[in-house]
Amino acid sequence: MDRTAQLTARSAARDIAYDPPPAADPRHLGAARVLEANWTGSSTVPSRSLYPHQWSWDSTFIAIGLRHLSPLRAQTELETLFDAQWGDGRVPHIVFNPSVPLDAYFPSPDFWRSSTAGHAAGAPRTVQTSGIVQPPVHALAAWLVHRADPGLSRARGFLPRLYPRLAAWHRYLLHRRDLGGAGLASVVHPWEQGMDNSPCWDTPLSRVTPAPARSFRRADLAHGAPEDRPTDLDYGRYVRLATDYRDGGYADGPGEFAVEDPAFNALLIASEHALAGIATELGAPGTARHARAERLTTALIDRMWDPAREMFFCHDVRTDDLVPERGVAGLVPLLLPTLPRDIAAALVRTAHGPHFGLGDTTRLAPSYDLLGEAFDPHRYWRGPAWFNTNWLLERGLRVHGERERADALREAVLELAVASGFAEYVDPFTGAACGATGFGWTAALTLDLLHDAEELKDLKGGDRR
Repeated sequence: MDRTAQLTARSAARDIAYDPPPAADPRHLGAARVLEANWTGSSTVPSRSLYPHQWSWDSTFIAIGLRHLSPLRAQTELETLFDAQWGDGRVPHIVFNPSVPLDAYFPSPDFWRSSTAGHAAGAPRTVQTSGIVQPPVHALAAWLVHRADPGLSRARGFLPRLYPRLAAWHRYLLHRRDLGGAGLASVVHPWEQGMDNSPCWDTPLSRVTPAPARSFRRADLAHGAPEDRPTDLDYGRYVRLATDYRDGGYADGPGEFAVEDPAFNALLIASEHALAGIATELGAPGTARHARAERLTTALIDRMWDPAREMFFCHDVRTDDLVPERGVAGLVPLLLPTLPRDIAAALVRTAHGPHFGLGDTTRLAPSYDLLGEAFDPHRYWRGPAWFNTNWLLERGLRVHGERERADALREAVLELAVASGFAEYVDPFTGAACGATGFGWTAALTLDLLHDAEELKDLKGGDRR
C-alpha cells in the first residue's frame, strides 16, 4: 500500500470517532451523531428535512467541524462542493442532489436551469446548481482542514488541487462582483449574504416588484412555522430577483439589488489571509495575498464603518448610502486580525451594549438590533441567534485579546447548542429552539469549540489562534 493509500485508510478509520467510547463527552457524541446522520457519502446536508441538498457556506462550517472527526471527510466535503464550480469562478450556493424530488425544496433545479441559463457563465453540465453564491468562508475552511492532518492533505494533494479553484473563486468576487468600484464584493440577492431575511435588506428590497404569489410554491412552510419564516411579500421579492438574474444569463451588473455587506467582505478578507497561508504551504509567496487583504480591510472601513454608531453597516450600491439597520453582520469584521485597535474595541462595546446585549440580556448575540423596530426573536434572521455568527464573534473576541468574553460566549454556544438539539437558530433570550433541529453547522461548530476548549485547557489558558 502506498503512502497516500495508507494515510487515506488511516483517516477513514478515524470515522469511528462517530461512535466514541462511553467515557466520551456527551456533547461530542451528540454533535458527531448529527453529522453522521446528515452525511450523504460525499457531502453533508444542513438538515434532512428542510435543506436536503448541499449548501455552500454550510459546507465550509461543516468541514471545519468534520476535521476533528475525519479529515478525509472534511476534505471530501469541500472537494465535492468545488466539483460544481462554474467556469467564471463562482461557487454556487446550492449543489442539488438528483435523487431528491423536485418538490422537496424550492427553488428547485428546474427553477435555476443552471446548465442552460448559466451556459455562458460556464455552469457545469454534469450537476445542477443554483446560480447565486454565498459568503466566501471556503479558503479559511480549507486551510483549517489542511492543518488538522497535514500529512493526509499533502499525500492526497488536497491544497494543490483546491488552491487554483479558491483563487478563481476570489477573482470572481473581486472583479465581477466589484459593482461599487471600491474593490469590495457586492451581493445581488439577500440569499447570497446568508442572512436571508435580515431587516438590513428591507430598504434595498423595497425597490423590487415581487413575483406573483401564484407563480411559486414555498416548500419551507411545510417544515417551519409561518410566523418564523420570511413573509410571502419578501419571498416574492426573492423569487423576482432570482428570476431576473437567471433570465439575464447570470451576468453580473448593477441591477435592482446590489449591496456591499460587511460580513460577506470580512469573510472574504479572512479567506484572503488563509489563501496566503495556503500559497506559502505550496511554496509560493503569500505577501501579495496579505497585501490585498489589507487593502480590502481599508476599503471596508472607508465604505461601511460608522464611528458614531460604532459598527459596520451595509452599503447600498444603488443609492451610495449606508443602510441604517444594525445587523449582526456589522459585528463580524471583529474576526479580522489587523482591524485597528480602536475599531475592534468599539465593536466589542457594541456587541455587549444595549443593541445586542451579549452576556447581559442575551446569551448569544441576536441577528438583529434588540432595539430595532423590526426585531422579532423568532423570525428568520430578524432577531434569533445563530450559531455560526456567534462562532465568528467568539473567534473575533479571542483574536483581539478578549479572552474572558470569548470564554463566556464559547460556553453559551456549547450549552445552547446541546440543549436545543443542535437547532438551526434559537431565541436569543431563552435559548428555545427555532427552525430545524439536528442542524449541520450547529453540530460542526460545537465540535470545533469543544476541540479548541481542550486545546486551551492543555495549554493552561494559552491561546493558539
